[in-house]
Amino acid sequence: MMDKVILASSSPRRSELLQQIGVGFTVVPSEFKELTHADAPQDLVVINALGKAKQVASTMPSGIVLGADTVVVLGNDILGKPQDRHNAQIMLERLSGRWHEVVTGVALVDAKTGRELADAVTTRVHMRPITPGELSSYLDTDEPYDKAGAYGIQGMAARFIDRIEGCYSNVVGLPLSRLCELLASFS
Repeated sequence: MMDKVILASSSPRRSELLQQIGVGFTVVPSEFKELTHADAPQDLVVINALGKAKQVASTMPSGIVLGADTVVVLGNDILGKPQDRHNAQIMLERLSGRWHEVVTGVALVDAKTGRELADAVTTRVHMRPITPGELSSYLDTDEPYDKAGAYGIQGMAARFIDRIEGCYSNVVGLPLSRLCELLASFS
């Protein structure tokens, strides 16, 4: 089963994570239009992850399709990908010196049978206070603009993260331990 995974994402980070644990996969990016609101962040990411996986599964005769969606949650606010530099700056200023949560939905859909499994994993992350110079320098890179919460823990923003509680790979964009549990239940 592990060599039949179809990743419904063009995220290089998710591809790297799957390679890290030896899961064979092919990439077929989903055309699913992500929702931006739901009753709870966990619901939102599961709906989006399932939507992505189902959309790709509908185009395949067989295989296990993996969909994922990640958001950053600060208080009651969901922080997705920033729209521009100003939006990224506001997000990072809000996260600076505070705890927040990273929530990733992971979904598997069997293209042949329609069987589906999905779950959400939450990791608490603390970002140390960021100086104005550090923030400006980080915003000058390409890194913040394609990531939920405007930062990548696996990249240059690692210098801002001083504590995490939970799954590190979840913060990168795919909770590997939980994914392996879900994949095992398909066999």
